[in-house]
Amino acid sequence: MSTSRRLRAARLRVGGVALASVLLLGGCAAGTHPGAAATIGDKEISVGELEKSTTAIQSAVGSEQQVAPAAVLKILVSNELAAQVLDQRSIKVSDAELAPAMKVVVDQSLYPKFVANPVTTDFLRAAARAVVGQIKLGGGTGSVTDPNAQQQSAEGARLVEEAAKAINVDIAPRYGSWDGTQLKEGSGSLSNLSEQSKKAQTPDPQQQQQPEQPPAEPQG
Repeated sequence: MSTSRRLRAARLRVGGVALASVLLLGGCAAGTHPGAAATIGDKEISVGELEKSTTAIQSAVGSEQQVAPAAVLKILVSNELAAQVLDQRSIKVSDAELAPAMKVVVDQSLYPKFVANPVTTDFLRAAARAVVGQIKLGGGTGSVTDPNAQQQSAEGARLVEEAAKAINVDIAPRYGSWDGTQLKEGSGSLSNLSEQSKKAQTPDPQQQQQPEQPPAEPQG
């Protein structure tokens, strides 16, 4: 496998979550209300913080794709769980290790846009820390260019998932529910058909095409 392919593989797992694909899931935009979007142990992610991150990420990826708040929250929660587990196990991640990892957790075309905004830069740093930390948990050095980085990251993600079961996680119902290992997004999705769409796709029986009548006999 080439180095570039290994780099692409290394960015696939962020706390067990596929970062690039998760972000671009369709979802209904969340309304604003006071309170927490999620709590992870003693850490709270407020609705305001989630909306700020969602807006910044949406700006980075462009208007052609809708970024779902629940999808962003899923990664924020995953990153925070990884951070807490790494702290529990005294696993450190240096800035030197973060720099190359930040470049592989999103597509290269998006990287300049992410680092241009402090909010999305922090988002990348948290995701990169999770990746590097998981590689170390899985027995690696933390380098995303290591030929075994993908396997080590997957093993580290499994260890994070096991350890995270002991951390209390609460998700605001509007964003989905916590199944013990990850956030399950709610039903609000662009893929759900409205009643009007359903009716438009279900032909009215009275409007079905009638059998063709035989042509009239010519008048002589």
